[in-house]
Amino acid sequence: MNDIKAELERRLRTALTPEHLDVVDESERHRGHAGYREGGNTHFRIVMRAQRLAGLSRIAQQRAVYAAVGDLMNAPIHALALDVKPNE
Repeated sequence: MNDIKAELERRLRTALTPEHLDVVDESERHRGHAGYREGGNTHFRIVMRAQRLAGLSRIAQQRAVYAAVGDLMNAPIHALALDVKPNE
């Protein structure tokens, strides 16, 4: 998959209909660390506000994100940094 960022955005928008979504490829910041590969698409930061997360515990919110991104976590993504919560 060439554009993992776009696929992450598509899956999150479909599953959680966020009011705000920012997906940042931070792979270059992890050069030399575990999971880094040339070309990026391995380490991402997700900042998302979605009303669908209202009433869920922090763990349940994170599980909802991981359920949405599914098989991307096995490969090619090595790590996600999550800042997710209901829209305030």
